[in-house]
Amino acid sequence: MTTRVGVVTFPGSLDDRDAQRAVRLAGAEPVALWHRDKDLHQVDAVVLPGGFSYGDYLRCGAISRFSPVMDTIIEQARQGMPVLGICNGFQVLCESHLLPGALTRNDSLHFVCRDQKLRIENADTAWTSDYSSGQEIVVPLKNGEGRFVADEHVLDELEAEGRVVARYLDVNPNGSYRDIAGIANAAGNVVGLMPHPEHAVEPLTGPTTEGLGFFTSVLKQLVNA
Repeated sequence: MTTRVGVVTFPGSLDDRDAQRAVRLAGAEPVALWHRDKDLHQVDAVVLPGGFSYGDYLRCGAISRFSPVMDTIIEQARQGMPVLGICNGFQVLCESHLLPGALTRNDSLHFVCRDQKLRIENADTAWTSDYSSGQEIVVPLKNGEGRFVADEHVLDELEAEGRVVARYLDVNPNGSYRDIAGIANAAGNVVGLMPHPEHAVEPLTGPTTEGLGFFTSVLKQLVNA
């Protein structure tokens, strides 16, 4: 039976098609999910893609968090469904309180677009099991509000529980606290990542193919469940 991975489209999503392609290249069936539809159409996992949902009015992700599809995603995520939020999707996960902290304006106050080196810190989540802990990868990053912030207690808790999924190497492009590029919930099924692994899945278009592991990881997780 084919694994089905839903990719949500909000008004202003830019990278939903890229995420669908990454899902397909990983060997799963991508399923387009519309933000106003509560029905997840029997998907096994969900990707919240990058972009500028609702034009990033108010705070990034603050309006999308109240889209009807998110009611179902929040409920299913709390029951163990794998959910990956990329860039704007990470912001939506924080606004939905599926992940702690917040994403704020880059410390440079400029939009940043670069090929970014990361270190995978936790290879035990639903979305990173195809990597090894400490593995270094390069994927594109593009954001204006990608600075991960949280209070010291939350940061210490994330570190102590091994919930920092990826960390920036060589340069911190947006001032994220403790060089954090991605985090997971306590169960490891929900992951938020500011860089874009879906843009590093093919040699023709990406700086590497090292982002594909996020999508093959969840496929193997679901097959072995």
